Amino acid sequence: MKPLARRAAALALACSAVVGLTAASGAQAFAEGGSSTTTAFPSLNPAALEAAIQTRATDGAAGAVVRVGEPGQLWKGSTVDSQTGRKIPENAHFHAGSISKVFQTTVTLQLAAEGRIDLDQTVQHYLPDLLPKTFDPITVRELINYTSGLPDVDEGKPADSADDTIANRYTYRTFDQVIQDTLRPTHRPWPGPHFAPGTKQEYNSLAFRIGGKLIEQITGNSYKDEVTSRILKPLHLDQTSVPEDDPEMPRPYLHGYMTDSSGQAVDVSEQGGTPSNMISTTADLDHFMAALFQGRLLPAAQQSELFTLPKDNEGKLVPFVGGTSCNKVACFGAGLMSTPLPNGTVLWGKTGHDDGYANGMFASRDLSLRAVYSISNLSSDFAAPTPLSNRLLGAVLNPSAPQH
Repeated sequence: MKPLARRAAALALACSAVVGLTAASGAQAFAEGGSSTTTAFPSLNPAALEAAIQTRATDGAAGAVVRVGEPGQLWKGSTVDSQTGRKIPENAHFHAGSISKVFQTTVTLQLAAEGRIDLDQTVQHYLPDLLPKTFDPITVRELINYTSGLPDVDEGKPADSADDTIANRYTYRTFDQVIQDTLRPTHRPWPGPHFAPGTKQEYNSLAFRIGGKLIEQITGNSYKDEVTSRILKPLHLDQTSVPEDDPEMPRPYLHGYMTDSSGQAVDVSEQGGTPSNMISTTADLDHFMAALFQGRLLPAAQQSELFTLPKDNEGKLVPFVGGTSCNKVACFGAGLMSTPLPNGTVLWGKTGHDDGYANGMFASRDLSLRAVYSISNLSSDFAAPTPLSNRLLGAVLNPSAPQH
């Protein structure tokens, strides 16, 4: 993940986007254990969805590709790329950003199911001397459910300008380089823990760089090989890849742009990153999400980790700190984020940002609603959900209402 993206890669569809919206009557609320009852959502309205995704001057976006599904219904749409004037193919590839955390979490939980990783064992046990002595023991579960208390990637480093980010977009760092650059920087103080592990929840990307290194340590294989052999090949996700240090984009692709200091949109589609970066399509992410929620990738015990929000010793959700992704208390399970809707339904999923891209995939647990989108994001500000994604959710939940 790029420096400007690291701050807010967790931001999902905000509750403010759906305040006042209602779905069809009879919708069922989701408990943590899930529900066998199918949620009733309004039928998909192609005209409303098409109108919602059309980019506006205030969106800070060059275009989008979207896929929305309900049982027996599937809608696919895309816009014109405002920079090229060409229609974006519905099967366009894009940089998935932090959506890759869900793939990584799935591999970690598969290794736990195989008895090769103990979720209650510590990072310090598996990776001795990786963390400075100032850090208390952090369990693997705390890595993947955002309760590690670790600093975030490159914490304390002055923010890069848009021009610097554009110029350095091909930079690639290994897991070790990201970890050491963050925890043992050479020209600034070493950061310490934000809180005692397990006591609070805070969105964090460094934990997943450490988690990627853990996968490689346990398996003896690269992160790319493990994700490919465990998820991509079994599910036939042929349009999804882990490019490592290869910046070339598979065709066709959604062009990602960043706006430089002169106000010009620069194509940053080709970029570097880390070993966990992924490229995908809306169809592949839709298929992955469906397989994951259906339990096709994990046994029941590990599957439940995805949807279990961390609690304290009194059974209360731990506080959420350091951002606005959750409303004061924990909303992330292992990898996945929960977003309550006004009708009591809970959407689970993940957003992801890379330079020039703002993405999301989310679904109800029973797959009564599922959606994947990628937006070509002209802005380098990832501190809020995009207007387009908010309109998309509004068009799904209340298709007869005008979308603002």
